[in-house]
Amino acid sequence: MTVTSENTLTLSPIKSIDGTVTLPGSKSLSNRCLLLAALSDGTTRVENLLESDDIRFMLGALDDLGVEVVRHSSTAATVTARAGPIDSPLTDAKVLDLFLGNAGTAMRPLAAALCMGKGKFVLDGVPRMRERPIADLIDGLVQLGADVSCSETGCPPVVINADGVQGGEAIISGKMSSQFLSSLLMSSPVANGDVKISIKDELISAPYVALTIGLMKKFGVTVQVEGEMNGGTPSFLISNDEKYINPASILVEGDASSASYFLAGATITGGTITVRGCGSDSVQGDVAFANVMEQMGATVTWASESITITRDPATRLKGVDVDCGEIPDAAMTLAVVALFADGPTTIRNVYSWRLKETERMKAIVAECTKLGATVEEFRDYCIIHPPKDNKLNDNVLIETYDDHRMAMTFSLAACAGVRVCINDPGCTAKTFPTYFEMLESVTQ
Repeated sequence: MTVTSENTLTLSPIKSIDGTVTLPGSKSLSNRCLLLAALSDGTTRVENLLESDDIRFMLGALDDLGVEVVRHSSTAATVTARAGPIDSPLTDAKVLDLFLGNAGTAMRPLAAALCMGKGKFVLDGVPRMRERPIADLIDGLVQLGADVSCSETGCPPVVINADGVQGGEAIISGKMSSQFLSSLLMSSPVANGDVKISIKDELISAPYVALTIGLMKKFGVTVQVEGEMNGGTPSFLISNDEKYINPASILVEGDASSASYFLAGATITGGTITVRGCGSDSVQGDVAFANVMEQMGATVTWASESITITRDPATRLKGVDVDCGEIPDAAMTLAVVALFADGPTTIRNVYSWRLKETERMKAIVAECTKLGATVEEFRDYCIIHPPKDNKLNDNVLIETYDDHRMAMTFSLAACAGVRVCINDPGCTAKTFPTYFEMLESVTQ
């Protein structure tokens, strides 16, 4: 790797990706664990926290809220909770301002949780955060009796005048983001009554909701589910009898979305890679990315906490047609693997790309096109036609749009034997600040 300027990283051609990597903690699980620990009764030590911007924003917000958090290292902290909702530490009806950057995994859960306590709050972030929808979550909270609002665009800032929530029923859309449902679920046990949440249309990214429910169980709360989560219109009931009880310690599982880059790299190059930290016992939906690589021609070996992948170089990668609604983050990685396949690849059910850190559909189309692909863009899917003979353009400058996953995904273009220039490589700090060092450690 060669740094050609302060904000550009040039990757040399990659012949093979081989070795073993230990994954950093999951972003989604890290912030969920911190919040549930803050709502529980007692003290919880959280291990293998992801060292990233999103987690720093959550930790900073808990500090500002007066929650006792002791940091043992960059990846471990102990949270001492007050058994119930989080009230503002300010008096005399003063407003507590919380700045959450572009951390959706902090903004959405905190917006719900703070409605359950008492105090006045304004939750805001960077300009991109003010473009990320939150209206469906606000609508659900209002139905439960919360005094909360967002901007006229349906995005942050979020203004909360909290005086507790008595419970009730909220009927919300599940089409835009599963984080809205997860946020309501996590906050419901500290309401003052039973809470029922129903999905009125369809629920995307159901594995992330299952992840939330499973984690709540580890903190002593059982969520009753009525109906089918996959393809149905489920309802979720949280009884007022359910209360969070802290586990003494909890280990954050390795990030399955981050695993996708190394699994894809070995698939493309015909190397052999083992990722440790998530496997067949994983609670994260993105481990299913390995199954997509298998459809394309890779050989996958599963263990409870690891995945090993390889490909016989004599086996040509095949284009696939995949519903990626349950793996939207890892689906970005598939877009680059598609450049190396025989035939087109169709990535379906990824409307949520348009609502993420950047407008990911537009970004994927633009950068794949630069590399020589032809991409057909539709509302919630795209079809990627690889370049002739899978020969990618050399020395392409990849725009990352301040999106960590764009930087990591398009680093794999170097597996075509070309140089790739990554603009603003530091944006990976959001979830994986050591990504490029780890990639270099397993490349030849």
